[in-house]
Amino acid sequence: MIDPPELMLATPTDRRFSDDDWLFERKLDGVRALSMRDGWRPQLWSRTHKRLDDGYPELVEALSEAGNGRFITDGEIVREDGVARYYLFDLLSFEGTDLTGKPLRERKEILRTAFRFDGPLRYSEHLEADGEEYYQHACDSGWEGLIAKRADSPYIGGRSTDWLKFKCVRGQEFVVGGFTEPQGSRAGFGALIVGYHEDGVLRYAGKVGTGYDHATLRALRARMDTMTRDSSPFADPVPEPTAHWIRPELVVHVGFSEWTRDGRLRHPRFGGLRTDKPPSEVVRETR
Repeated sequence: MIDPPELMLATPTDRRFSDDDWLFERKLDGVRALSMRDGWRPQLWSRTHKRLDDGYPELVEALSEAGNGRFITDGEIVREDGVARYYLFDLLSFEGTDLTGKPLRERKEILRTAFRFDGPLRYSEHLEADGEEYYQHACDSGWEGLIAKRADSPYIGGRSTDWLKFKCVRGQEFVVGGFTEPQGSRAGFGALIVGYHEDGVLRYAGKVGTGYDHATLRALRARMDTMTRDSSPFADPVPEPTAHWIRPELVVHVGFSEWTRDGRLRHPRFGGLRTDKPPSEVVRETR
């Protein structure tokens, strides 16, 4: 089996537009995953090139039954009503033919006919041309946003302006650098202390104290207790004299209403751990 290729990544933007030369897909809030098969059992790989097979055996089985021969697909694993579904939105290789140099629209047409999309396997539908109306529909429907993709773009690993993120609500990944003690009857911890990378240092962005259930509070505290360090990993002063500092290795998704003037998160809420994004890639997004 060959090594998994580098994923193509979308660039955040505040611009919204309609264009006949672009495709618009729903932005999914899941785990990015490549699937690969080279004549044997399919494999699932994370964005950071870690195997995901053991966590999603039902998806591996579905790929075994729905796809023939050799292939490399790109997609997102999403939990819906407690069920894992794998939304495929790109096809990098099929039956030994490299498709990365072909236009996106052509790759998606081949993808649509290459697999049987039923059960946990889903085809990521798109709308052409009318991105502004579709964006409004996305936000009205409570979606996270859209991904705009240039229809004739090849598949090139790394972040690209041929793929753009239209986000309906503010939210992004942050690195955890510490936590506070719980108060009253609360278990685990009080709040996570989070930040982002800028110019080679970790900047303080604020505390995240809501959005956790009881099990998450306990599980995260147990994990963070194995990651302690003596000093703050942040370049900025953190106004928490009793904070516990940890190695900045955990990445979490946080929703929030806006950035304050002093660069802090307003109304932040924990949205889950992200195991598919390296801490070094976490920066402040423009949208």
